[in-house]
Amino acid sequence: MRCPGFVSLPGDSFPGMLKKNSILSFILLLTIALFAQVKGQKSINPGPEKAHPAVDRKALADYAKLYVGTPYRKSGMDPEKGFDCSGYVKFVFSHFGIILPRSSGDYKTFGKALKPEEFKVGDVLVLYGYKDQKHIGHVGIICEANGMKSRFIHASSGKAMSVTISDLGSKGYKKRFYKCIDVIKQK
Repeated sequence: MRCPGFVSLPGDSFPGMLKKNSILSFILLLTIALFAQVKGQKSINPGPEKAHPAVDRKALADYAKLYVGTPYRKSGMDPEKGFDCSGYVKFVFSHFGIILPRSSGDYKTFGKALKPEEFKVGDVLVLYGYKDQKHIGHVGIICEANGMKSRFIHASSGKAMSVTISDLGSKGYKKRFYKCIDVIKQK
């Protein structure tokens, strides 16, 4: 019996051929599987310098709103268990193929700050922590753009203890504002 792709010697049986070529067969199957996995991967964004013009900002905000009410959970990135602020932002954007930092502190030097009149739905708000204005401690996603009166969706460890929508213009958040960045499309 002759099997395409296998070299056989005169008198070899099919099981004998498979045994002799099992390593080659394994390597071939592994190569095919790895190629299929790499080919099927979505493009990722290692930073805001890469544009993702195909991402619909409204669709992103609508997707983010699906998780309103999900409990706050320190270090959480799982909608079944809960989110912290940066875990939530990372989770939402990864659904659209955009990879963002895992820690809110990493946003301090990430991206270019926008002017309030440039804020758009889907931009990321970067805020100081509630204790001081030295450390970045919170991030959220603009879901209604209106400069410093924008509304944003975020995983709050405050009163709501869940994913909620808040006003950037409120006293508590306005004083904590650090910057807003566009991670979808840079100019």
